[in-house]
Amino acid sequence: MRHTTKARPVLENTPQREWESFHCEVVQGSGYGAQWHFHPEHQLTLVLKSRGHRVVGDSIAPLIGGDLVLVGGNVPHVWHQDDMEKPLATDAVHAIVTRFRDDFLGEEFMRKPEMEPVRALLKRANRGLQVGGSTRVKIAQRMQSMAKAAGLPKVIELLHILQDLSQSRDLKPLASAGFRPELHETDQGRMGRVFGYIHEHLTEPISREAVAAKASLSAGAFSRFFKTRTGKTLPQYVNELRVGRACSRLAETDDKVADIALDCGFENLANFNRQFQRLMGASPRAYRQQFRRSALG
Repeated sequence: MRHTTKARPVLENTPQREWESFHCEVVQGSGYGAQWHFHPEHQLTLVLKSRGHRVVGDSIAPLIGGDLVLVGGNVPHVWHQDDMEKPLATDAVHAIVTRFRDDFLGEEFMRKPEMEPVRALLKRANRGLQVGGSTRVKIAQRMQSMAKAAGLPKVIELLHILQDLSQSRDLKPLASAGFRPELHETDQGRMGRVFGYIHEHLTEPISREAVAAKASLSAGAFSRFFKTRTGKTLPQYVNELRVGRACSRLAETDDKVADIALDCGFENLANFNRQFQRLMGASPRAYRQQFRRSALG
C-alpha cells in the first residue's frame, strides 16, 4: 500500500489489516512521519531514496539510498529526513517498511526446529542489524517484489527474506551490546517535543536548559531521563546528528568542509574535525574521498 506520512506515538501500533499476517508498506513523501518510537513487531526497512539519518537504539548513522536495516521488536528507532531545504520535496523519501511479529504465522510456527536459524537472527536483531554486501542487493530485490505481491506469494517472499538473512555473514550490529533503554508509553509527549526541538535547532547552539524546558523537567532530571531513553548524553546525541548530516553533505556536494561544518551547527572547524574523526574514524576530507572511491566501484 502507499503510505501518506503522519505523526505517530512513541509506542506505535502497526496498521495491520485483519486479512494480513504481517504489514508491508511503501513510504513516499517529504518525510517518514514518525517520531522516536518502538513497537513489538520486528521491522525491516529498505531506503530507496532519502537524505537524513536513522537512530537505532544508541546508534546514529547517515541515511543513503540502499540502506537496509532489521530492527528487533521493542528496540527504539526513528528514520528522519533532513529538512534543510524549504519547501520540502514531496518525493524526498522512498522506502519499503515491513513489520511482523514472532507469531505472524501462528504461535507454534516459530518454535519449529526448521526455524531455529530465524529465531537466532531475530535475537541478534535486538541490537539492530545493518545488511550489507551481496545480501543487501538480494534482499532489496525481494522487498520490492514483496511490496507488489499479495496473498501467499507475499508471505513466501518474507520467508525467503528471513532465510537469506539468517544465513548471511553480511550483518552488522548497530546498537551497543549493553544498550537497555527504559521504555514507557507516557514518554510520547516528552520525547516528541525534545526531538522536535533538537531537529528544528540543529544548526544553532542547543542548551540543555532549553531542551529540558521542552520536556517540562529540570536540567538535572532531563539529563537522566534522556540518557536512560537514548543511551547518550544530549551533547553526544546532538554531535552525532550533526556529523551524520555532514556525512551526507560531504558525499553529495563539493561544498567546502568549513562551510559544511558551520551549516551543520559546529561553531568552529577544529571542533568539527575532532568530532568527525572520533565518530567516523577518518577526517572529513578522507571520508569524502573514501565515499567517492567506493561509489565508483
